[in-house]
Amino acid sequence: MKVYAISDLHLSINNPKPMDIFGEVWDNYLDEINKSLEPVTSDDLVLMAGDLSWAMSLENAVPDLNYIGEFPGKKIITRGNHDYWWKSISAVRGNLPQNVFAIQNDCIKIGDVIVCGSRGWSADDKTEDGKRLYARELLRMEMSLNAMQKLREQGDRVVFMIHYPPFNVRFENTPVTDLFEKFGVDAVVYGHLHGKNCYAKKLVVKNGIKYYLTSCDQVANRIVEIL
Repeated sequence: MKVYAISDLHLSINNPKPMDIFGEVWDNYLDEINKSLEPVTSDDLVLMAGDLSWAMSLENAVPDLNYIGEFPGKKIITRGNHDYWWKSISAVRGNLPQNVFAIQNDCIKIGDVIVCGSRGWSADDKTEDGKRLYARELLRMEMSLNAMQKLREQGDRVVFMIHYPPFNVRFENTPVTDLFEKFGVDAVVYGHLHGKNCYAKKLVVKNGIKYYLTSCDQVANRIVEIL
């Protein structure tokens, strides 16, 4: 079983949104993503760390979720800052197609891989509201990791999906990266960052943990192999 990741598809299947206004990299980007998925088998995992759909309601997001459902492999999704349609986790799970699994402050184990997930928040938001949201998300991430600990067996690999970057723009240690180290996470996938001028690296290795940026426009609309 292989583990792949790609995020920030910003789908709008029933009400097409011209994504190419954000740059040439978005021209025919879904065709490129679908082509990159060809090596994925039914046993493999595809992790999608948020910003899945432009929809404002779950009902309107269903066509986008069904589109993801057509991807090969088992898809595991978590919420991004633009996923306004994502309200109740039970409602989301009730509308997912077969082989699509949603994580929200918990985890799922498939084979010897445990995938955790939470939205997170920006480490660079120093407003009072930003600090409050960051602290709340940190608690939610710890909930997910505590759930993982109950399932973890010797030889299991742990991947954490977080939508926001887990570190600041200088890639320094943060309470989030400290938490991942405390719980022995093997790899982290995140998204959120877009555009030619964003300060980003596709892979950062910190204290033995690999951090993968998987925003589709930052990885040339190709899935990233994680494990």
